[in-house]
Amino acid sequence: MKSSVVAALAGLVACLLPGCARQPPVDRTASATENAPAPQHYPLRGEVISVDLERHVLVVKHEAIPSYMPAMTMEFAVSAGDAAVAKSGQRIRAQMIPSATGDFRLEEIWPDDKVAADTVAAMANALRQDTHNRGKEAYREVGETIPDFALYDQDGRVVRSTRFHGKQIMLNFIFSRCPVATMCPASTAKMMRAQKLAADAGVANLELVSITLDPTYDTPGVLKDYALARGIDTKNFSFLTGPENAIKDLLTQFGVIAEFKGDLLSHTLATLLIDENGKIIHRADGSQWEPEPFVEKMKK
Repeated sequence: MKSSVVAALAGLVACLLPGCARQPPVDRTASATENAPAPQHYPLRGEVISVDLERHVLVVKHEAIPSYMPAMTMEFAVSAGDAAVAKSGQRIRAQMIPSATGDFRLEEIWPDDKVAADTVAAMANALRQDTHNRGKEAYREVGETIPDFALYDQDGRVVRSTRFHGKQIMLNFIFSRCPVATMCPASTAKMMRAQKLAADAGVANLELVSITLDPTYDTPGVLKDYALARGIDTKNFSFLTGPENAIKDLLTQFGVIAEFKGDLLSHTLATLLIDENGKIIHRADGSQWEPEPFVEKMKK
């Protein structure tokens, strides 16, 4: 193993938290009494017919749900983020949750476009092979180029790493339900500050990228909620999610540790600056970093 990797991992392990509880999100689940059974979930596929942004409602023409209901067109309550992401004519897959009052809600909404799904899957497979081929050299040090990947952003669009060629990238990993103020929330706040400082300094070719540590929960709509709740300007700030295997390979190649133990997520933090040619030029591990050194390097 490279000597620098040993030092980097030592720093990473030093900042590894005992665990971040995956807390339930605000306003994404129906209220229930403490002893009430968990609501039933039913897989649903269908086409969005219309979107009511004010009411947070989608009208969806869905396929038959085996042993529950035939194919039909009906209204579903969704989160603000899911409503903002949805578009008429879009195919989706989701989990349908009926309520005791006869209403229905959709959660875990993902795009269900075959071309997009095939692109993301193919890139995930290529990334898996690359991680395997690199073996003990999988960790990419400062001076190496980043791997190719394709994920979904907070608007449900497929984003390939090649989209950022010619841009500087400031990249980190977070997850939306992280409750530890000094970890993901602080990292996001610092990324926002870096975004403003870079704009004030006239850095015009910057893209900020936060990749989720929790892709099972962090759908595009959840990440949209995350950005909306913080008033984040997403013109050059993307929140990415996708297949769990792709996220795991990116964690390996970027030297980030993340492990779920029940409802606890133990993870490290790393923030990277990548130049216009995809080469890693600066890295800060842990939570004790500031945006100013990153912005200074962007200006060179």
